[in-house]
Amino acid sequence: MLDFLVEAGFSRDPFDVMRDDFLEQLLRVMEGKSHWAWQSFTSGRVSKAALHVHFEQEYAVYVRDFPVMVGWAYVQCPIAEVRRELAENLYEEETGGIVAGKPHPELFLEYPRGLGMDLARFDDVQLLPRAAAYRQLLDDCVQRRGWEVAAAVATIFVEGTSYERGEVDESAPRRPVTALEQHPLVVHYGLPLESLKLTKAHRQVEGQHRASAWDILLQHVPTSAYDDVIRAMQQCLSAWLAYRDDVAQACGLTR
Repeated sequence: MLDFLVEAGFSRDPFDVMRDDFLEQLLRVMEGKSHWAWQSFTSGRVSKAALHVHFEQEYAVYVRDFPVMVGWAYVQCPIAEVRRELAENLYEEETGGIVAGKPHPELFLEYPRGLGMDLARFDDVQLLPRAAAYRQLLDDCVQRRGWEVAAAVATIFVEGTSYERGEVDESAPRRPVTALEQHPLVVHYGLPLESLKLTKAHRQVEGQHRASAWDILLQHVPTSAYDDVIRAMQQCLSAWLAYRDDVAQACGLTR
């Protein structure tokens, strides 16, 4: 009778149940990665001077050091297959050797450069209080909580979007992709198209990076680490929302 029920779908492998629940909790965290002020940044309602603050904070909080964050996951991981996936991500981010041609942090600076901003300000960015707290949490997660948390935080939370469900479920909406000519920085701030090299590179590699990141978490993270990963992701979401509140306030936006 039990075998019949299993074959009929009335019972499932406990591991599959736990993994599905793990995935759902991760997706719910990522679906919360949406901030009330973002529409102001993408609709031209933020002045160029204030936009400079946004770029500085993003650069210093994670963009500049994102390859290092992935590297922390890499050096802690004992699984060769996972290390190879992380190494490919790290190599592209650090060197641009697969697609972009230049390190991704350098390409990020093409945005403010193309807008005529003062790049010297990026050499010594003073983080806003909650930006500093968010960065401190990121460092703790990638350096001190094991490879599983490091990989989840770097490749899913930091690199991912609120549309992650669409990366694992074909029936769910995926991140919208518009023509480069319709990019908000082009439409509202006059950014030259040639300054969108990072955007172009992301569109070429992100599909592979997203698939790799989810494969690592769902196929290689042991169930014993699930709670730690979820807790870290929830903490990152709370800290990220607070960080974006600080940036919005610094840019003159109110809720």
